Amino acid sequence: MTILEAIVLGAIQGITEFLPISSSGHLVLLQRILGISGPVLLFDTMLHVGTLAAVVVVLRRDIGALLRRIVQPLTGFLILGTIPTVAAALILKDRITAAFESGEYLGFAFLLTALALLAAEGLSRRSGIIRPGEAMSPLDALIVGICQAVAIIPGVSRSGLTLSGALSRKLNRDYAARFSFLLSIPAITGALALQLLDLRGQNGPAETVGIEALIAGTAAAAVVGFFAVQLMLQIVRKHSLWGFAVYTAVLGTMILADHYLVGMFF
Repeated sequence: MTILEAIVLGAIQGITEFLPISSSGHLVLLQRILGISGPVLLFDTMLHVGTLAAVVVVLRRDIGALLRRIVQPLTGFLILGTIPTVAAALILKDRITAAFESGEYLGFAFLLTALALLAAEGLSRRSGIIRPGEAMSPLDALIVGICQAVAIIPGVSRSGLTLSGALSRKLNRDYAARFSFLLSIPAITGALALQLLDLRGQNGPAETVGIEALIAGTAAAAVVGFFAVQLMLQIVRKHSLWGFAVYTAVLGTMILADHYLVGMFF
């Protein structure tokens, strides 16, 4: 992997981790297009380190407030929302790994993201009372957590589905976005921990990726992710998610066309 390829993949990870268009799906797609193969687990792990750093920096005040008062409803909601993802990751680990390697369901997964975004926007804009964050319930947290668990499938957007789950429950848009990003911290940390465990059985710390490429990709993911989190918070507050739904629908359709008709990348 060249340094330029690493920077491109890091930037894509930084953008797509927080915009509702699926980072995992885009990395699988880009690796196919660029012809990158072989063991790249360490590189993928370092990209997660970059995006984790980005969200922690942007949400440092929210995280600080949580650390100053651990025992509060939000802490419980984050734990409850994380449980479905942990269960799904442990039960379906081998199948998810196979899905990453084959990209077999990638087109369908992008279409699922599009449908979820459209449905959430439709439900959130129907007449009814918009609920503040203080009104969040354990059921809300569980529903958002189940949405995040579904998003372990490559091509299904984690931020997209968690936002969809929160908006469908009529939660305030700003709170929905912040809860989604806070929920990403244990999810990304968990994925990072699993990848580090897998790395123990691999030979050579740099795999097929040079140390310069590792550093460049991680830095790109962190810097781009920092701006992507802030951008997404602004978009959710002031704009709809329909544009992202159109994008993922078109992308999913193109991948399915390639998969079943052209066969250029899949």
